[in-house]
Amino acid sequence: MKTTFLLLLAFTLTGTALRAQPTIPIKKVMELKMPKTAEDDMPGTRGASVIWHPVLKKYYASFAGNVGYPMAVFDATGKRLSDDELTTMMDTRGLWYNAATKKLYGNGYGDFGWFTYTLDSKGIPTDIDVIKEGTHQPDGQSVGTYNALTKQILFLNASQVYMYNNDAELKDSVTIHWGRKKTQGADEDEDIYSINEDYNSSSLIYTGVKGQELGFLNITDQKIELYDSKTGFLSKVLKLPETATTEATFNFAFANGTYWLFDMELRKWVGYK
Repeated sequence: MKTTFLLLLAFTLTGTALRAQPTIPIKKVMELKMPKTAEDDMPGTRGASVIWHPVLKKYYASFAGNVGYPMAVFDATGKRLSDDELTTMMDTRGLWYNAATKKLYGNGYGDFGWFTYTLDSKGIPTDIDVIKEGTHQPDGQSVGTYNALTKQILFLNASQVYMYNNDAELKDSVTIHWGRKKTQGADEDEDIYSINEDYNSSSLIYTGVKGQELGFLNITDQKIELYDSKTGFLSKVLKLPETATTEATFNFAFANGTYWLFDMELRKWVGYK
C-alpha cells in the first residue's frame, strides 16, 4: 500500500510539474506616444508594429488600417522626432529591419504586397517602394516579423508560423503547441487550422534567443509566451503587469530587446522588460 501511494504521489507531482510553467514578471520601461488624437482626421486606432533601426538608433512605429494613418519615428529615449503629418504610406501590417540591406521593410494588408521605406538624412521615411506585389502571407491581416538568423519573414496564421524567404517564397512552417512544453507533447485534440482565442491571432514576435525565438501574446492570462522555433513547444513565460493592455489582434511587437503593447485608448506603445 505504501509503495502504491508513493508511486501515485510521484505521478501526481510529476504531472503538476509538467503543467506548471514558472513565470518571470516584467515591468514597464518606456513609452512611445503616437501623434494625433482620436478626434483628429485619419488618426488610426490599432498599432501595427514597432521596429528598431540599430544603425540610426531609432524606433519606427505605425498604425494599421490605412495609407493615411500616422507613422512615427523616435529616438532611443522615446522622444518623437517626426511631425504629426508623417503617414504609413501603406496599409501596413508588419515591419522589419534587414541588416544586410540596412533598410526598413514591411508587409501590407492582403495583396498590397511587401515594401521598403526611403529615408531622408534624418532617418524620416519620405517614400515607399513596393518590392513584391500581390499576396505573400498566409492571411490578409498577418503581421510580418523578421528572423535575422535564417533571413526569413515570419507570419502567424491559426496555430502555424509560416516562414518566407526574402524573395517572398514560402520555405517552411512550424506548428505552435499552445501552452505546452516539449515534455508534455502535443495535445491529442490539436487542430492546426483553428485559432486559439486565448492568444493574439495576428501578431507574433521574434526574439533571437535560442530556444525562445517565437513569442505570442496570451490575452487571457496577461502573459507573453516564448516558444522554440524548431519544435513549437513552450519554453518560457513572461508575466505582464495588471495595468498592461492586451488585444486579440495587432498591438504587439518586439524591438531593441523590449516587448511592446499598444494602448489604443492612450494611443501609445508601452515597452516592457
